[in-house]
Amino acid sequence: MRHLLVFALVLFAAPALADNDPNRPTDKIAADLGVEETVFIDCFKPVNPEPGKYPAGAQQRANKAILLPCLQAANPDITNDLLDTVMDRYRPEGAFRK
Repeated sequence: MRHLLVFALVLFAAPALADNDPNRPTDKIAADLGVEETVFIDCFKPVNPEPGKYPAGAQQRANKAILLPCLQAANPDITNDLLDTVMDRYRPEGAFRK
């Protein structure tokens, strides 16, 4: 019984993460971008993150071409620079250096 309680506490205390990139906290990213968490998750679904390393320039541009317009539909104040800043803040391997 004690193990079940510990499991339940861990399960409910864990931050929400994107299904196709389980290393980023979607609740924090969404808050920083000024959108609902569900909006960020839905916008991120078609993105193909490159796990464990910095994305190649072409892949980063392709992902952003999907993600940015979707997020801007929910919050037109999101700029390319803001998206870069927020995503870098939560990038598992650290900030992307261009």
